[in-house]
Amino acid sequence: MTQPEPFEIFLAAAPGHETALAEEAVQHGFGPVTILPGGVSFRGLWPDVWRANLVLRGAGRVLARIGAFRAMHLAQLDKRARKFDWAAHLRPDVPLRVEVTCRKSKIYHAGAATERIVKALTETLGVAVTEDAPLRLMARIEDDLVTFSLDTSGEPLHRRGYKEAVGKAPLRETLAALFLRQCGYDGREPVLDPMCGSGTFPIEAAEIAAGLMPGRARHFAFEDMAAFDPAVWTALKSASAPHATELRFMGFDRDAGAVRMATENAERAGVAGTTQFACQPLSALTRPEGPPGLVMVNPPYGARIGNRKLLFGLYASLGEVLRREMHGWRVGIVTSDGGLAKTTGLPFLPPGPPVAHGGLKVTLWRTDPL
Repeated sequence: MTQPEPFEIFLAAAPGHETALAEEAVQHGFGPVTILPGGVSFRGLWPDVWRANLVLRGAGRVLARIGAFRAMHLAQLDKRARKFDWAAHLRPDVPLRVEVTCRKSKIYHAGAATERIVKALTETLGVAVTEDAPLRLMARIEDDLVTFSLDTSGEPLHRRGYKEAVGKAPLRETLAALFLRQCGYDGREPVLDPMCGSGTFPIEAAEIAAGLMPGRARHFAFEDMAAFDPAVWTALKSASAPHATELRFMGFDRDAGAVRMATENAERAGVAGTTQFACQPLSALTRPEGPPGLVMVNPPYGARIGNRKLLFGLYASLGEVLRREMHGWRVGIVTSDGGLAKTTGLPFLPPGPPVAHGGLKVTLWRTDPL
């Protein structure tokens, strides 16, 4: 029996977070990795694809590059797409959708190219191609090279499967995980968020401390692909056992609705025992008992919520209460507005790279222990 050939696996990241995701991938044994705009690539096999979806906290999606060929015109695209080994990757009973992009190629009409690829799929494999199918095949035609990729994740990976309740302008879990990593968080210290919203930072930190895999509670698109092996998948899911932690992860918010959402999200995530959420204003924050840890906060910013002028007072108060109460703790603040960050008066290290978030660029501002 011939050994399967490794193929390129691409981990998508929010622009600005590629290096942090590369570090996470290497830590989990993937690689060697190449950092590219918008993500990280490495070569591997299908079990690597499944494990990447299961264990990586910072990846937005996992794409599998399943093959490529050159095509100079539509007739050649049609002929080669019909010879492509679709059955090695796709099941005829699972519908899919096809997305094509063309760049710097003799084939420049994406609609016509889509038509040829869809015809090849339906006539050689017998698969139904629909616009709303969860499974997605992407064809990129660049410099006359046609590259096929499958989105193996389906739903974006920040949808862990437990966060039903979100407030306004929530931070995606994938971004939160990489910001925690950039602050040096490794699951061995407490984390506190004084403006926790729906609880993303404390819940993510509690999961890391307990060794819970981010993809443990959801379905992935690769489960409906031809190469999927349920026995290997079950073994991958049971490879890491959660463990107890004495640490506590705290979130506070002046909005009782946000606190209720955070509490419910933590319960669904299985970390209710190590998280604690309470309704209180920023001014009531006091240093918790026990060892110091990390304060992570994603405060409102003018571009996102309301009037920027009103926020200077809020950021000044945040800095004041942290300096007064959180001696020995490190601080990480995520904001789109460097002027607001500096208003805290905190002794920030050089800021991190701008990271794309919901049409904005946000930056991590962090300190050494206060």
